[in-house]
Amino acid sequence: MQSKVLNLLRKEKGYISGEEISEVLQITRSAVWKHIEELRKLGYQIEAIPHLGYRLVSPPDRILPQEILWELKTKVMGRRIFCFETVDSTMDIAYDLGMKNFPEGTLVCSETQKKGRGRMGRDWFSPKYKGLYFSLLLRPNILPQQAPQLTLLSAVAVREAIVRIVELECLIKWPNDILIEGKKVGGILTEMQAETDEIKFVIVGIGVNVNTEKSLLPYKATSLKEEKGKRISRVDLLKEILQQMEKYYLLFKEKGFLPIAEEWKKHSNMLGHPVKIISHHRTIEGEAIDLDIDGALLVRKDSGFIERVFSGDVIKVF
Repeated sequence: MQSKVLNLLRKEKGYISGEEISEVLQITRSAVWKHIEELRKLGYQIEAIPHLGYRLVSPPDRILPQEILWELKTKVMGRRIFCFETVDSTMDIAYDLGMKNFPEGTLVCSETQKKGRGRMGRDWFSPKYKGLYFSLLLRPNILPQQAPQLTLLSAVAVREAIVRIVELECLIKWPNDILIEGKKVGGILTEMQAETDEIKFVIVGIGVNVNTEKSLLPYKATSLKEEKGKRISRVDLLKEILQQMEKYYLLFKEKGFLPIAEEWKKHSNMLGHPVKIISHHRTIEGEAIDLDIDGALLVRKDSGFIERVFSGDVIKVF
């Protein structure tokens, strides 16, 4: 009922009386007042004037289900939502939901994480109310060796969402980083539950530094606020990421990885450049020349030999 009260306030550009709300929703005036107070406790700025009624002044800068669902244009992504103030990791919760057969597109997000993680066991810095920290549950009909393609797909979706909402150009660093002017602003982690030849589900974890101040950021990282010079709506960005994820995921299911790879290559910071990669405790040096159909990076060594790199840490792009 609280969300219905909120939606009436949203739809009314001016004031709406408590009497009208009670008539539309078939609840008492006292119940209307209680729901208004609950919304205020969540951070909604709601003005109340005698003989006029209530008016929604502004929503809170909070990641809440009712904020995400408002005017969300997806059919799958984010249609089942779990939001938390604090968790160890959204990946762990999404994994548990996957094991419990929750549907594809289920979203788990948190205002902060105690044990947020990135690739290769690294910590993911998650200051409260500053960024986006969320995981999506997917159930793709692909082979386990194709799972890395979903990391690249997610990078394409996150990049496009940032460009649309923040109007800042950014590039993709293989396999999972989003960069602005060479500084990391976001990252993607993909984990799966699979058998020998069948994926049960995939969890895509996404982290974006949205409104984090420079003084809090790790070395060689940035935030959208620092780059744009103003605060960015985290909810608007999250909704756009969900919409872009759905767009590219449906394209992937319909036409395979090739159109995703072509989009990724347009915005890579590496292709055509000499690179140095640490992969499985060895160093690979050469020119990054392409992605193959499995999502591996193709690196041409000085000898002319072309090596397929499926995972690794790019430590330098020359």
